Amino acid sequence: MRILGIDPGLQRTGFGLIEFEGPRLAYVASGTISTAEAPRGDLPRRLCIIFEGVREVMQTYAPDCAAAEIVFVNVNPQSTLLLGQARGAALAALVAGGLPVAEYTALQMKKAVVGHGLANKSQVQEMVKRLLRLPGLPGKDAADALGLAISHAHAAAALAAVGAQTTLARRAHALYRKGRAY
Repeated sequence: MRILGIDPGLQRTGFGLIEFEGPRLAYVASGTISTAEAPRGDLPRRLCIIFEGVREVMQTYAPDCAAAEIVFVNVNPQSTLLLGQARGAALAALVAGGLPVAEYTALQMKKAVVGHGLANKSQVQEMVKRLLRLPGLPGKDAADALGLAISHAHAAAALAAVGAQTTLARRAHALYRKGRAY
């Protein structure tokens, strides 16, 4: 299975592709989609560059599924809104291309890759390098994207194992009553 990881950003959107079969992970490609060619105030053009860049990566590498980072509120609300729009452009490209998309927080990715959620960027880069047996450190945005793909590879394997053991169905009796689930 080939997984595309996306680390959204308005200036640089990281992408990383891996293949996995059982416990084996293999590096395919990684990089960034830069919006530096568009003027800083031209948000629609920047979003278009992200959308088209993600589509081009999908067409070039033909992934089977994707994993994207969930964005949380930052200190600056305006920055959060802009980042959310960049994430929306990337997700729209993935969905328009017919890919199933899984979403992970930065904390979940760091726990899956490094072992603890408070890891810094350099620790993520080093672990991605080791897990994928890369000759050098990937860029920060690409490392986060590869980390998201690795996280999904681990989660997909676990979910497939659970699904093979039991059928997962919605429980009709676990409905909400007066705001409580039972």
